[in-house]
Amino acid sequence: MTDASAGQAPLRDVVQRGLWFEEFEEGVRYLHRPGRTVTEADNVLFTTLTMNPQPLHLDAAWSAEQPFGERLVNSMFTLSTLVGQSVGQLTQGTLVANLGFGAVAFPHPVFVGDTLYGESVVESKRESASRPGQGVVVVAHTARNQRGEVVATASRSMLVWLREPGERQQAAGRATGVDESEANG
Repeated sequence: MTDASAGQAPLRDVVQRGLWFEEFEEGVRYLHRPGRTVTEADNVLFTTLTMNPQPLHLDAAWSAEQPFGERLVNSMFTLSTLVGQSVGQLTQGTLVANLGFGAVAFPHPVFVGDTLYGESVVESKRESASRPGQGVVVVAHTARNQRGEVVATASRSMLVWLREPGERQQAAGRATGVDESEANG
């Protein structure tokens, strides 16, 4: 509640958000917590929602006869979880758009029951030449399992608001009832 009670000073609001362009630091590793333990439901639901009939994700009997001896978690779920873990810390309400992904790799399989821990390192940043008030940030994402094994890596380019234009954008959204963090995901 932000309204002041009788005789008390009003409370200051702090809204959870990601980083403005100016706050990203090259060479800094951001650790995204908490981790996320992958369930069988996660794997089956994600795999079927994305229309991926790969038996390696869905058929326990068939997968038992394959080299890993059990079903593997859909690698696109792993990538999506890794990026999702970074949102609250890096881009919530400050992202304009994802520009692209590069160098995606899955060096170790993920199994049901594994816990994923994400981290991101800012590789570079520059103000946009064509979009005033916005900047391009490139991060290297890494996901590790509970044993510290790297299970996914990806490079991600994103367009992020500079602080002052981003704050103006958020203020305009509040005036019109649009929640900027919901609009950007």
